[in-house]
Amino acid sequence: MEIKDILSFLGGLALFFYGMHMMSGGLEAAAGNYMKQILERLTANRFLGVAAGAVITAIIQSSSATMAMVVGFLSSGMITLEQAVWVIMGANLGTIVTGHLIAWNIGMMAPLFAFAGVILLLFLNKPKYTYAGQILAGLGVLFLGIEMIGTAMLPLQGVPEIIRLLEMFSSPLPGIFAGIVFTSVLHSSSASIGILQMAAVNGLVRLNDAAFFMFGQNIGTCVRTAIAAVGGKRDAQRAALIHFIFNIAGTCVLCILCLTTPVVPFLEKITPGKLAVQIAQMHTLFYVITTLLLFPTGTILAKATKKILPELKTDSNKEKHLKYLLPPGKAIEERIGMSAIYLNQLHQEVFRMLEMTGYNVDRAFWAFRVADEEQLEEVQKAEEYIDYLNKEISQYIFRTIVNKPNEGDAFIASQYYKMVGNMEQIGDHALNIAKYTSVLKEKEITFTREEQREMERMEQVLQVIFEALDKPMQEEKNWLKRVEYLEHSMGEMALQFREALVGRMKQGKCTGEACIVYSEMLTDFEHIGQHILNIAQEMQKVGEKSNIKHLSNKTNMGYTTGIKSKLFFKWR
Repeated sequence: MEIKDILSFLGGLALFFYGMHMMSGGLEAAAGNYMKQILERLTANRFLGVAAGAVITAIIQSSSATMAMVVGFLSSGMITLEQAVWVIMGANLGTIVTGHLIAWNIGMMAPLFAFAGVILLLFLNKPKYTYAGQILAGLGVLFLGIEMIGTAMLPLQGVPEIIRLLEMFSSPLPGIFAGIVFTSVLHSSSASIGILQMAAVNGLVRLNDAAFFMFGQNIGTCVRTAIAAVGGKRDAQRAALIHFIFNIAGTCVLCILCLTTPVVPFLEKITPGKLAVQIAQMHTLFYVITTLLLFPTGTILAKATKKILPELKTDSNKEKHLKYLLPPGKAIEERIGMSAIYLNQLHQEVFRMLEMTGYNVDRAFWAFRVADEEQLEEVQKAEEYIDYLNKEISQYIFRTIVNKPNEGDAFIASQYYKMVGNMEQIGDHALNIAKYTSVLKEKEITFTREEQREMERMEQVLQVIFEALDKPMQEEKNWLKRVEYLEHSMGEMALQFREALVGRMKQGKCTGEACIVYSEMLTDFEHIGQHILNIAQEMQKVGEKSNIKHLSNKTNMGYTTGIKSKLFFKWR
């Protein structure tokens, strides 16, 4: 094998992976943000779940990419483990498509696919045509890569050492082990199956030699899933284990069939001389038999893995941390459905920050009303946490927007960015209010009963407006108008209370220092209302753009008057 053949092989492999990347990118751009809704509908029952996994894998030509998507969805809590089981089974079925396309020489059409895709990309400006063009062009490039690999392997026909090495694969254990290693290195079962078929076409292996190697390839494809699950939630790790169990079970069953029944001679008989077709048929047999055997046990598999990998105890009260987003600095892997994962994680973290901000405002007002200086330190700690989240969420948004394939996702992420900025401003005003307690203690300032009642009214309206942000939009048609009304009421309330304050000053019921502090607090109160309205308007835009009707975390914020409820630390 000459240098040019090695380079041709590597070039073909590069084209294969680039074509797969193009197809994945096209699908991600076309449906990434809607993948959550798609999977929710298609995983309503096990049959649709299997179909969903098979179709997605058939389109992108990679079960590993589909599995990485499933792991990501599980890590972000977008689907359940039970739903994931069916998609995993479907992903394995979908991977057989590549083998059949190669076997029946669909690669002859590769230039046509690439040409059609480029035409759509270059001359039709509508996004849907662009995404379709990317998928078609990717498919063409993928098959051009396979053709290059096949051509590069031709000189190996006359190399005795290669022939003897490949003959070793006819034994079960060496063949399976070699297949596992080969696919683990490539990170793609589709690529490794394609290379195996090209080797068969060029007379390097027979079906009997290739079968066990192929079974090992099916196990090797689990490696990428395991890597994707590292650092994820427990359900993501359970999904990786289910994938591994599925392919191990299939390998055991097919090995027994190959060793005890004439399955190999049978396949050779029905398609004589067509080794690539025979390998595709064996690959199909592997996944069809495995799916039929394990399909009735899907729910049992999910329950079993929960016992094998029980939930880990975590310290939820640790220092500042991101609860839902990927850890800072961790590389964000590009995979199908990542847009939906990004936005779902971002949504959950933003609402965690909103809940924290609401509690801090509630605590700050309580501290001010009763002149409780001891609460200042706690408000300060929470404000530092809010600042931390603002910084980390903003950095996350910058990282994800750069990788966004479509403007819609970037728009939604930018609205979340504006939301956290407004929350940070609310946190600053809450801290200002809490800091006034030091002045109240130092100057021994007390408030009149009328002022106490006014502050209670302000606390109540703040609780109501924060709760309004957590209302399902489908339950309240004029949701935004209600928030606007509440914000307007806060402005009117501040104006009314200032006029009453001037009246008390004229009557000598309020000292100059007390009036100044109270007036400053009213200013912070007004600004908080303005920022809450900004948040509501941004939430409305997100809902309209993403067609989400419920923008809360589906949990009642649980506000109660005062800090005595001890619910302040719920968000930790």
